[in-house]
Amino acid sequence: MWTSGRMSNAKNLLGLGVSLYFLGLMDLTTTVLSGSARSLTEGQEDNLSDKLHQRMKRSWVWNQFFVLEEYTGTDPLYVGKLHSDMDRGDGSIKYILSGEGAGIVFTIDDTTGDIHAIQRLDREERSQYTLRAQALDRRTGRPMEPESEFIIKIQDINDNEPKFLDGPYVASVPEMSPVGTSVIQVTATDADDPTYGNSARVVYSILQGQPYFSVDSRTGLIRTALMNMDREAKEYYEVIIQAKDMGGQLGGLAGTTTVNITLSDVNDNPPRFPQKHYQMSVLESAPISSTVGRVVAKDLDEGINAEMKYSLVDGDGLDVFDINTDPNYQVGIITVRKPLSFESKKSYTLKVEGANPHLEMRFLNLGPFRDTTTVHISVEDVDEPPVFEPSFYFVEVPEDVEIGTTIQIISARDPDVTNNSIRYSIDRSSDPGRFFYVDITSGALMTARPLDREDVSWHNITVLAVELNNPSQVGSVSVTVKVLDVNDNAPEFARFYEAFVCEDAKAGQLIQTVSAIDRDDPQEGQHFYYSLAPEAANNPNFTLRDNQDNTAWILTRRSGFRQHEQNTFYLPILISDNGRPVLSSTGTLTVHVCSCDDDGMVMSCNAEAYALPVSLSRGALIAILACIFVLLVLVLLILSMRRQRKQPYIIDEEENIHENIVRYDDEGGGEEDTEAFDIAAMWNPREAQLVVKNRQDMLPEIESLSRYVPQACVMDNNVHNYVLAKLYEADMDLWAPPFDSLQTYMFEGNGSVAESLSSLQSVTTDSDQSYDYLTDWGPRFKKLAEMYGATDSSGALW
Repeated sequence: MWTSGRMSNAKNLLGLGVSLYFLGLMDLTTTVLSGSARSLTEGQEDNLSDKLHQRMKRSWVWNQFFVLEEYTGTDPLYVGKLHSDMDRGDGSIKYILSGEGAGIVFTIDDTTGDIHAIQRLDREERSQYTLRAQALDRRTGRPMEPESEFIIKIQDINDNEPKFLDGPYVASVPEMSPVGTSVIQVTATDADDPTYGNSARVVYSILQGQPYFSVDSRTGLIRTALMNMDREAKEYYEVIIQAKDMGGQLGGLAGTTTVNITLSDVNDNPPRFPQKHYQMSVLESAPISSTVGRVVAKDLDEGINAEMKYSLVDGDGLDVFDINTDPNYQVGIITVRKPLSFESKKSYTLKVEGANPHLEMRFLNLGPFRDTTTVHISVEDVDEPPVFEPSFYFVEVPEDVEIGTTIQIISARDPDVTNNSIRYSIDRSSDPGRFFYVDITSGALMTARPLDREDVSWHNITVLAVELNNPSQVGSVSVTVKVLDVNDNAPEFARFYEAFVCEDAKAGQLIQTVSAIDRDDPQEGQHFYYSLAPEAANNPNFTLRDNQDNTAWILTRRSGFRQHEQNTFYLPILISDNGRPVLSSTGTLTVHVCSCDDDGMVMSCNAEAYALPVSLSRGALIAILACIFVLLVLVLLILSMRRQRKQPYIIDEEENIHENIVRYDDEGGGEEDTEAFDIAAMWNPREAQLVVKNRQDMLPEIESLSRYVPQACVMDNNVHNYVLAKLYEADMDLWAPPFDSLQTYMFEGNGSVAESLSSLQSVTTDSDQSYDYLTDWGPRFKKLAEMYGATDSSGALW
């Protein structure tokens, strides 16, 4: 069997005037019997295959056909012809085609064996098809020969231009790079067959981007072509690269792509201050770390190459100011490092340097990469609050200090040039108990109440200082007062002690261990001494043993206690401390005589058995009834008094109440009243007499406030001590009237702001004011309505 194929479009594509027939490559494994059209029987085939190394005998075999792609004709494209040696041309043989594209892309004439392509072929989509062919007996359908496989290959033509699959491209190259520095490599892909002709041979060229860049025609590698390209002059470049197939020859197809190239920054520009002199100002009250001003050095570079480091390199304020670099905006922030004082120094001069911390060695010749500027800072004066010196006070004072004693002098000054006067006071929220007082002008801190370490051992008070001419300027200082202990508390029993002794107790038997407590806290520690009180020193029943460890034992001195003789003993015990002076107290130990069992357990401590009365006696009942009667009388009396108070005061309508005169027997407060309070005692309290001079016009019902002041409360003839002592005395005396209260009387009349509010003169005026509305106010204003209301002109007013 033989095959033939022709290229029906060869004339169109190659300009040939004849059709070319290609013989199929035949792999003949058997000798072709000429003129033999008969088919082999099954037995003959087996014999022949045994003789030919078990290979099946075939009369026709073919391998492959070739056909050009992109056929544009209207008729089906002839691919080739299949022919069997058994085909005698009488139509008895039927050819069948199967496999890839059979019946869809390729068809076969079942009589002649001609194969045609009925669809347009594209090698880039599919380069070959594998099909199977078989010759059948048309009448019986029996295979005349075994099925055989062949390939149809699609031959390429130059129908695809090169394409940049990864385009457009983005690349960067450092500025100032030397010529020939690689930037990026671009690659174009041609879908044509690279093994057939020059259809897929691509050549690169640059259409736009010269003279800055160049491209390698074979590899597509883009390089710099111009030296000293400066990013600050031009940063972005658009380069167009062309790829052309057919080796760049005329008629080849071409594709282009865009390469966006950015010059990356390098540190080739030194920083420079746009100003060589800065003028700034700051208030002297500016807190530490507050901002004074900002300086900035310009750098044409960007990113890390434009980073700046600011520092103070010279000036008279290096220890007063500091400078920090803002990493976001690359500015230098000048801040306050130490407190400022306009009175001490009014201005400062600083020399600020700005430098690039990241340098490149190859550009050092363009430097220096640093610059300096001068900053003048003026300190502005403000009205500052008073300042205390020192800024904290610690005072130790014994708890027995006398009232009015000066324990510390608090000192504050006005730091301003004006040096205003200072007034002192105590923040009462820090001293709610009002234990202390500060002199308003001298700042002397004094005690105003007795101190007790056992109640409050520490006082933390705040003393305020206010400028006299500007009360809004207030300074404060903390004063810590530690109250030192003195031995002012006698030791006492830790609890109430009650002991029991059995009737059969023996002499020397321990019946109780006692201990004591002391609210004081001496530095050398507490030590108590125990002994029987003097009146019980020779007690025949009990004795005491001091254990020298702040405890004592109570022991029996004899035996033979009897309940019926005496069932309770009271033993006074004297407890002394080791303080100076030595304080002592007497505690009583109650000892009950009890009857005990053989094991010493208490059974009963009463001489007689307890017996509750079944009923009350007659006397007890009479006493209870009498108490109930008295209570009822008191309740009725109280209710009667309340009822009388609630009854309204009935005024006789006929009674004339035009004017009521109330007479008071006491007056005072004027310049002539020198009897109510002896002011001389305040100026010389030591000469205050025990006997108070009584007022001549009246007999005093209460004791005057100016009674004798104890000498212990008066210190150094200071009037403050006297006032403080009297104030404390008045606070402690529950029966004393509030002489220290301030009564404010507002007055009216001629010359006052309110002028006269009296209606006595209204009758002399020509006022037409009507008082008829008083009749609408009810019965309570009836009399007033009759006095001022409308009356007959002829009638009398009253």
